[in-house]
Amino acid sequence: MTGTTDADRADHTSRTDRIDRIELDGTPLRVADLVAIADRHAEVTVPEAALDRVRRSHETFLAARDAGTVYGANTGVGANRTVALVDEGEELSEEEVVREQTAHGLRLLRSHATGIGEVEDDRVTRAALVVRLNQLLAGGSGVSPAVVRGLLAAVRADALPTFHRTGSVGTGDVTALAELALTLIGELPWRSGTAEPIVFAPSDSLPFMSSSAVTLATTALAADVAARQLDAATVVAALSFRALRGSAEAFDEQVHAARPHPGQVQEAARLRWLTERVSGPPAGAARLQDPFGLRAAPQVHAPARTALSVLLGALDRELGGPAENPLVVDDGVRHHGQFHLATLAWTLDAARIGLHPVFSLSTSRLGLLMRADMTGLPPFLADARRNATSSGLMIVEYVAQDALAHMRVDSAPVTNASVSVSLGLEDHASFAIQSTRLLTSLVRSAGAVLAVELFAAVRALQMAPDRVAGTRLLPVFEHLVGLIDASTDDRPLGPDIERMEAELPGLGAVLADFPARQAPPPASPSSPQGGTS
Repeated sequence: MTGTTDADRADHTSRTDRIDRIELDGTPLRVADLVAIADRHAEVTVPEAALDRVRRSHETFLAARDAGTVYGANTGVGANRTVALVDEGEELSEEEVVREQTAHGLRLLRSHATGIGEVEDDRVTRAALVVRLNQLLAGGSGVSPAVVRGLLAAVRADALPTFHRTGSVGTGDVTALAELALTLIGELPWRSGTAEPIVFAPSDSLPFMSSSAVTLATTALAADVAARQLDAATVVAALSFRALRGSAEAFDEQVHAARPHPGQVQEAARLRWLTERVSGPPAGAARLQDPFGLRAAPQVHAPARTALSVLLGALDRELGGPAENPLVVDDGVRHHGQFHLATLAWTLDAARIGLHPVFSLSTSRLGLLMRADMTGLPPFLADARRNATSSGLMIVEYVAQDALAHMRVDSAPVTNASVSVSLGLEDHASFAIQSTRLLTSLVRSAGAVLAVELFAAVRALQMAPDRVAGTRLLPVFEHLVGLIDASTDDRPLGPDIERMEAELPGLGAVLADFPARQAPPPASPSSPQGGTS
């Protein structure tokens, strides 16, 4: 798959420039491109060579079906895998066999389209259709070219089916894909938009359903948000650091060279680069040693970035090839368990677990910003000169802690569960779809936590702008302070917090000028290896 714009940043965050055309050809689909399509910032093209690959795969699939036993094509599915579609002793004409295969395919779609509960939103649905289209173009499914062309027409028309959320355990989103298939053939209505009905060939049903496209789409969209939030968290931490007059020793190169975890070294360098004064006198520190909310940011942020990087690497592989069962290969088909998303589920769990401490640390800094002994400003950043009993920003801690409590629940692992379905044949599941929906919920709450800290940091710097003067953060502060209500009167603060949250996706743009690779100095033999907190 190729796009027409420059390559993405190495951390997989999405681009802000408009992408006009993205070519799908069955090769790895970039997260940024999928996000652009989901947001309707791009349209899809497909080369004829990819469609020709689909045709050859379909012919191989049919030959394998006609020459022997192919799961789901001339057998039942699940525990019915040993039940032949046509008994060996039954004398049927070719026309009767085709009729039975066609009926079998429709029964599969109708029986499996049994999802219930909430309906997926437009972005996830649009992205899922594109993921499934790209998978089919890889040529491993064996579906007929007419199905792929019909799905392509739906994507181009922005026709969206109804995907119900409840019905998948991480071994294929068969209920949702069955709903899509029934919509494509005209048995179910389009939720929005429309496309001409198509005809499924007799053996198209199971190959079409055999996909985790909804899981992958949901993961890509949530991971894109998480990547941008981690960049934003670094910038917000730096703003709070300046507002609280933190000690730069915590980010010193020699400190991090003494125990050089690569991600930690880089995060310390980012924070050092953001908070140092590039003009004017050096920024002074208010304390010999800061609370953990300030001095432990590199140590807490780095594992989250690492975990998210591993997740994105796994996602790249999942988005880059077919996983249908059976899989069409050069000389026939292979039955397998490649659809099991154990790796993706594990990396999703790790990412969620890694992200939570970043935002827990955010609430720690928020608490510091409320304290007069830490800021040198009035308690709760209130205008004490006008009213000594003013609550100022007192309540925002409750808002942040509410959101953080939801994150705590959303960070629980799901891969420690098990399942046994289909008469015990399918006796394990990844629950990747549950994990990625928890990630979606987690990043939604994370945005609220980070927005509250950002608002408090801007308020503090509004009261003491000299603390950010001469740093690379100054333009960021000047932009943000112009968005909030200048008044320090007691008033509803929700609108200001919402304005800050709207700025988070682009807040990390200031890091675009950060030198991506900074070699740490060699650690001295006498460098301290331990110490007390």
